[in-house]
Amino acid sequence: MPETVAILHVPEYRPERLGPAVARLLETIGFTPTPGDRVLVKPNLVNGSNAAHCTTHPLVVRAACAWLLDHGARVTVADSPAFGPASYVAGASGLAASLADLGLKAESLARPAPLNLTLGGTIGLSRDALEADRILNLPKLKVHCQMTVSGAVKNLFGCVVGFRKAYAHHRLGHSHAVFRSMIMDVYRALPQAVHLMDAVRPMHRDGPIKGEPFPLGMLAASNNGVALDTMACALLGLAPEQVPLWEEARTRGMDGADPARLAYPLESLEGFDTTGFMLSETRELSFAPMRLIRGRMRSLLKHLAKN
Repeated sequence: MPETVAILHVPEYRPERLGPAVARLLETIGFTPTPGDRVLVKPNLVNGSNAAHCTTHPLVVRAACAWLLDHGARVTVADSPAFGPASYVAGASGLAASLADLGLKAESLARPAPLNLTLGGTIGLSRDALEADRILNLPKLKVHCQMTVSGAVKNLFGCVVGFRKAYAHHRLGHSHAVFRSMIMDVYRALPQAVHLMDAVRPMHRDGPIKGEPFPLGMLAASNNGVALDTMACALLGLAPEQVPLWEEARTRGMDGADPARLAYPLESLEGFDTTGFMLSETRELSFAPMRLIRGRMRSLLKHLAKN
């Protein structure tokens, strides 16, 4: 059966447009939480630097949370930045202010549980994510210096607890084969996730942190994160061999990896112009030891400042 990918043209981050668009997209893919469900909302809170452009837009997160609360869900907003608490990034991005009147705040994912990896080793995946009834994954579409494109699958790697992500980059990121397999293992460990992608102003030129916004004007949703990412890669004119996670999904025979088997019940890709969208320059996979040390020190200082 084809995998459903619902897309809508949303040209600007305006609450009056985002609310109805988010509702229509989630209803189209059949996401209807049961009242009382514990729903983890997982935005991209990668870094406090350039946070206005490298994180999921606060108004997209707010619209999703408001819709969930209207359906009686118990909502937690959380991520696990590699360095520093989620609350710091939420403050820098404007997310904290956007959620305040909903009675919500961004928290850091915690309580790591070991996940066995396909190619050996383990990684600490948050029990907060594993134990949620549902996860609403809110990726920001971005170019990525290591994975070419960051979308739904890559965003769930943020459910690895804190510094463990940076350490995994350093310890396991010596090859695309190991690194992409690790990310896909994390994705597959969270089957209760549905996905809503912020591609209103995706990041291009340099990512995942230092790039610039591109005026694409899209919100998209799917029950299948691989399908959502395949749509984005196909829209950008990329081939699987250019995108390690897409190639990994195809190697594993995962549903959603074939663009010819995607169904678009709302708008079609032909309505979106990617002319001028630029990929990031490829950089090393692993974090250098001194970057790990500096990042860990910054993280500890931010935690101290918070407390």
